[in-house]
Amino acid sequence: MPEPLEGFLLAAGRGVRMGALSRCLPKPAWTLQGRPLLQWGAEALRRSGVERIACNAFLHGDAVRAVAAGIEVCEEPQLLGSAGGLLHARGRVASELLTWNADVWAEAVPFDLLRARHREARATLSWLLVPHPGGDWNPVWLDEADRVLPKGVTGPKGPFHFTGAAAWSPEALALLPEGPSEVNDLRPRLPVHLGVVGEPFPWCEVGSADALIRAAASLAPVQEGRLPGCYIHPTAHPAGRLTRCVLGPSAAPPPSITDANALWFEERGHQVRLGL
Repeated sequence: MPEPLEGFLLAAGRGVRMGALSRCLPKPAWTLQGRPLLQWGAEALRRSGVERIACNAFLHGDAVRAVAAGIEVCEEPQLLGSAGGLLHARGRVASELLTWNADVWAEAVPFDLLRARHREARATLSWLLVPHPGGDWNPVWLDEADRVLPKGVTGPKGPFHFTGAAAWSPEALALLPEGPSEVNDLRPRLPVHLGVVGEPFPWCEVGSADALIRAAASLAPVQEGRLPGCYIHPTAHPAGRLTRCVLGPSAAPPPSITDANALWFEERGHQVRLGL
């Protein structure tokens, strides 16, 4: 019988927005301050006392396993979607399953608040929300009882932004259909979909090459962001004059090169260059 799970990191995807970067690494394996995004998420869960953590993997499962120390990896031959990925946890949760998106950086996530409110309300699914920061993020609205309203419906409380942190009850996991499914398709079937509003906290979604470069500049200026306007993997060897470049695992461009808008990485002993 598999061990019970307390936390789950959603780490499966096609890597479409990352473009060429997905050729060498999946999003959860890219690092900030030398730590893979997957481990940033795991550490945020562990700060709240979560011990048994799993993640799913679709693209480059071997690369996910390589950075998943202390995390159970559930590979998906078929991409299961934003809800279907949690089928790996169905039947393995005693109280609630805390989830987080593995392509997001955050040092500390208020999972304690989320868990406490989720238990107090006996909710089926709870989302951790913060005041909407503006921009094109989809707004979330709540009714008077703090229940999440259907997408596109405006309510008396809001707008808020869904941070990606959620608490799933065993009952919610039992509602998952076999095969791929999305959270928005499941929401109408949830008896209590609670919105837990917290204070804004530092977090950064790393979903594209430019987002990775920006995150490196702001969060790791002497590590991955040490070459302005570029991202430098911990195993890369920067050289030449580079503009808006990503140097991936073991990248070593020629010292005399002038390059822009490119990804460099090593593959089978050869240097590979792809356009961003």
